[in-house]
Amino acid sequence: MSDDNILVNIENLQFDYGGKPVLRGINMRIPKGRVVAIMGGSGCGKTTLLRLIGGQLRPTAGKVDVAGETVSDMNHAGLYAFRRRMGMLFQFGALFTDLSVFDNVAFPLREHTDLPPALIRDLVLMKLQAVGLRGARDLMPNSLSGGMARRVALARAVALDPALIMYDEPFTGLDPISLGVIGQLIRHLNDALGATSIMVTHDVQESLQMVDYIYFISEGRVVAEGTPDEIRHSRDPFVHQFVEARVDGPVPYHFPAPDWSHDLAAG
Repeated sequence: MSDDNILVNIENLQFDYGGKPVLRGINMRIPKGRVVAIMGGSGCGKTTLLRLIGGQLRPTAGKVDVAGETVSDMNHAGLYAFRRRMGMLFQFGALFTDLSVFDNVAFPLREHTDLPPALIRDLVLMKLQAVGLRGARDLMPNSLSGGMARRVALARAVALDPALIMYDEPFTGLDPISLGVIGQLIRHLNDALGATSIMVTHDVQESLQMVDYIYFISEGRVVAEGTPDEIRHSRDPFVHQFVEARVDGPVPYHFPAPDWSHDLAAG
């Protein structure tokens, strides 16, 4: 695939936290217009990777390029402009609790544009209509169900029609119906906007139905990758364990400990 079609290019990315390696040589090429999932066990560095892409963290080594620009080379003003072209759906939505549904979605438009109030109103209502919540515009976040709150957060994430949308565990805590709705909205909005989406998730079955490509991370490295069909038929031990939710496999069930007989004798 030509470089012109790649929106996010990650080369030999390494990140240490407090001297401890978190990411150890990540390489990814994410094309424009695709929905890409990043999967792996808790603590493997998935959310850290999103923060590096968004410029919240700087790599220890390697680089992240978005639309041909190296994120870690951007100054404060450059990062601010860069984030104007990016949407982010945080885990559990992270709505502003003191703002109404309307004002939550309007926030990025007011922050990043000089559009007149009448046009902001129309754009907010369009985004809320897209997620089925135009009628909830005057509600406060504490009046929303978990699924509704996530849909409002999704409307806010796409308020500026971003080129890149990132999702940090978008399905966490949702019932099966809400989960399916959010999955369909992510796919539909990505295609309607012509955007590129990167989704960190543990939900294998939902992701296999809606994404274009999947990366598996373990111990800070990409250990497997492929299309949904390739992942379904993969014989890779890590992929098989993760997709089938098996206890036994490359990811150990037991935390390292002395031999069981040693502890029994010590007691």
